[in-house]
Parts: sequence; C-alpha cells; structure tokens
Amino acid sequence: MRLGYFTMPVHPMHRSWAETLREDRAAIILADKLGFYDAFVGEHLTDRCENVTNSMTFLATLIPETTRIKLGSGTANLAQKHPVLIASQAAMFDHLAEGRFVFGVSPGALTSDAEALGILEEDRNKMFADAIDVILAIWEGEPPYNIDLPGNRYKVAIEKTAALHLGVGYMGKPFQKPRPEIVGTVVAPFSPGCVLMGRRDFHPISANFLLPQHLKSHWQNYSKGKLEAGGKADVADWRVARTIFVADDDKTALRYGREDANSPYRFYFEQMRAKMERGKRLYVFKSYKEQPDEEITDDFVMEHCVFHGSVNKVVDQILAMREQTGDFGELVYAGMDWVDPALAKRSMQLMAEQVMPRVNAAIGSSAARKQPAPAAS
Repeated sequence: MRLGYFTMPVHPMHRSWAETLREDRAAIILADKLGFYDAFVGEHLTDRCENVTNSMTFLATLIPETTRIKLGSGTANLAQKHPVLIASQAAMFDHLAEGRFVFGVSPGALTSDAEALGILEEDRNKMFADAIDVILAIWEGEPPYNIDLPGNRYKVAIEKTAALHLGVGYMGKPFQKPRPEIVGTVVAPFSPGCVLMGRRDFHPISANFLLPQHLKSHWQNYSKGKLEAGGKADVADWRVARTIFVADDDKTALRYGREDANSPYRFYFEQMRAKMERGKRLYVFKSYKEQPDEEITDDFVMEHCVFHGSVNKVVDQILAMREQTGDFGELVYAGMDWVDPALAKRSMQLMAEQVMPRVNAAIGSSAARKQPAPAAS
C-alpha cells in the first residue's frame, strides 16, 4: 500500500497568507524526503481559511524543491475556467514536472466561488463533464481543431487563424502518454460519480471526512463502472484519504489530535462540519441516512473521522478500517495547519517510517495466510 498526502489546506483566518503558503510547501517538501508517493493540493478562490487559489501555480513552485513525489491538483475546478486554459496549463505543468503530475479534477464545490464567477445558477456538474470531454479531445486531437461535441457548451476551433507552418494554432499535449492519471475526490456515500469514474478510467480518492463504514460503497460503484466499460477495477487505483495524527505516546496524540481547544484537527473538523451544515450536506458525516442532524456534533465527527495515537494504535486503526473497506492502493494522509510544527513533522515521520511499514507487513502476512497451501509432492 502506498502512502500519499492531501491538503485542502485549512488554516485559521488570523494567520499570514505568506506564512501558511510557506508551511504548506514545507509539508510537501518533507513528504518528498520521507518517501510519500504523491501530494494533492486543493484550490478555492473565495475562502480565507482554504487559501490556495490555484493548485497548479502552487505546485509549480515545488517542482525544483522535490525529486520523487508526484504532484497532484487536488483539484483543478473545471467549471471555473474554459477547458482550453486548463488543457494547456495542465499539459505544460506535466512537462515542467517531467511526468510527476496527477491531474485531479472536480466541478468546484464552493458556492461563493461560483457566485463570484457568475455561475451560481448553472449546472456545474454538467459544466465539469463538458470541460473534461473537451480537454481530452484537445489532448487526443491534432490541428486544425474543430471540437464540437453533441450537447457540449464548449466549442473549440482554430481554423480561420491557424498558421501551422509558423506553429500558430497548435495546443500542447501532456508529457505523459497518452495522458496523466486523472483522479477525482469522492465525498458522498454511494456516490454515483464513482460509477462514471470507472467507466472512463478516472481514479477515485475517497475523502477523509467520510465515515469509514461508507468507504466500501465507493469501491463497489467504481468496480460497477469499470465492468460496464468492459474492464476490471484494480485496487491499486483506489486512494482512501484519512485524517491521522501519530505521536510518540497516546497522551500527546489524544491532546493534539482531538481534545485540545487549539488542536488543528478540531479546528479542521469544526470548519468542515459547519460548512457541510451550511451547504445542507451533513449527510457525509452520518452513520445512516435518517440520522438526525442534531446528532452530528463536532465531537461525533472527531470520534468517527480522526485516527490518533502512538504507532501501534494507529496501525491497529488502519488495519481495522481495511477490514471494513477491503484492499485499496493508497492511504492518503490529510495535512493540517501546523499549530505545533515539531508535532506535525513528527507525525508525518512516524507515519512514513513506522506506521506504513508495519501496516504493509501486516497486510503481507494476512495475504500469505490466505494463500492455499502448496500441493504435496
């Protein structure tokens, strides 16, 4: 099982923007040194706490500062830009990173972003679907372009003004062939979006604020989509994000990971619960569909969505979750604000150097026990 990293990020409003951007960069540089496989960064235009406004711009600053880690837009919000812009920018990023790029996509969930852009009343899911179709058509096509897909709002043509002998009228293709890996974050239990991902060979990241008992529904729907497209789902393509704090002792882990009023984990989930309530999306935290909203308190969410403890305790929590979900290819560690930088860095170090090796050893032992015994000679 691989280890990945994801940050939205979420910072208290009083902190300096320049300071939090430096901190978020430092976390990914550390993740690279510790051997994390990939790192995803979200983007929002109108949120003071979630303050990376363009994930690819942010990640471009990390290309020369890292050596191995794949850099993922987490996500590029396709309803917010014309697909020609995103196709050309993502292709250039892939070349800058020489293939260390994962293309994470979504419509963009923040309604204040949509209002600011004048698309609040638009069907942003349809805009997203139209945009990804055009992006793929650009990457797969050759000039002169005349992309006019049935029912698609975006018409892309370079015919009248092309001068191909001068290089005018070309749109760049990605470094990776035929394209970068495309992933999408999945939030809702039983999300039909996973079926669509399976049909198109896009790969799901199950969000870190979904209760573990619902994660398996994502795999089931993704597998259904793959089957409908004539393929077979590969667990290596499924990423599961979790909110995890590892400390050298359980007492520190409980304090910083949950109980302290200044805990970045508490701040994160107070933010997320309030935003989900405001958007009438508290269902993402519910144990069952009819669970009353008033039961979804901050403490309820923390209890169900945060793994915290010393190394062995966190290993046990991850393995217990895997018993519920079945196998998956990557555990994605959710990055928080660095209230205490030493504890934040130590958690990432313990996660990479102790937790994941023990998890993988346990998985390997379990798989070996399930193999049939060799036939007697």
